Amino acid sequence: MTYNFDPELRPFLELLPARPAGDVPVDMATVRAYATQMTAAINATADVSALSVEDHVVTGAHDAPDVPVRVYAPASLDTTVAAILYIHGGGFTVGSVDMEHFNAVRLANELGVVVVSVEYRLAPEDPYPAALDDCYAALQWVHNEAAQLGIDAARVAVVGNSAGGGLGAGLALLARDRGGPPICFQFLGIPELDDRLETPSMQAFVDTPMWSRPSAEASWRAYLGTLHGGAVPPYAAPARATDLFGLPPAYVSTMEYDPLRDEGILYALRMLQSAVDVELHSFPRTFHGSTAMTTAAVTQRQLAEMVVVLRSALGADG
Repeated sequence: MTYNFDPELRPFLELLPARPAGDVPVDMATVRAYATQMTAAINATADVSALSVEDHVVTGAHDAPDVPVRVYAPASLDTTVAAILYIHGGGFTVGSVDMEHFNAVRLANELGVVVVSVEYRLAPEDPYPAALDDCYAALQWVHNEAAQLGIDAARVAVVGNSAGGGLGAGLALLARDRGGPPICFQFLGIPELDDRLETPSMQAFVDTPMWSRPSAEASWRAYLGTLHGGAVPPYAAPARATDLFGLPPAYVSTMEYDPLRDEGILYALRMLQSAVDVELHSFPRTFHGSTAMTTAAVTQRQLAEMVVVLRSALGADG
């Protein structure tokens, strides 16, 4: 297909690797190495001079392994501040706290809050519910250690993009249903929510950059493991949830030429219909992951809006 991408985003397309032909098996180690390489240069520019950055280990759920987290906090805290539980993207199969270092630093600096970035287990080695269990363990830890971390436990938001947005939505459902640690806000950026792959955008966008229907198919197969094609719980695929009442207020963003576009819009609409306060923004002429082109005006608007939205939701002073 031909797509009417924003002209400022087009140079980014030239940096992307060629799409494998046919059914070439994906070498996950190569994909993960490439993702890390893509973010290394921008991570090197992150300004941590005003922050304390520490790695911690959180006790895992049940008999699960411990969960690494990285905590970014203002260097001199003289009062409690809001917090963000940051969940990276990567199709449930790629990503790390290192890959999201720049974004975590940016939010901690601009908002003056504590950011806790989660190193959850990846599929296919560890399928659902491993990643969600790790995120829930991290959320519990943030609340249990709130006093030590200088966090106001009443102001803890969940922020995730792509698969991180799907995990954030699943975490909000899980915390509600377990009566677990409260979440004051859910920021769901270009979220991956629906394993059924039936929306018009998912049916149409089979060759879009960064993410396409084949990408989504592979992602869900890896994440769901033996559940794929069977009875999938809503905590794994939040679009399947039948009850969205009582969820935290939300912001949902989507991209025009993204297979995930319609499931994000529909989930936002269903939350609105369930009396959840929701703000929805679909950015025109963009594609999944196009925010990597940080100099583009449409990306600048998205990044600025993210800060404005979270500052309002968290009552942050940064």
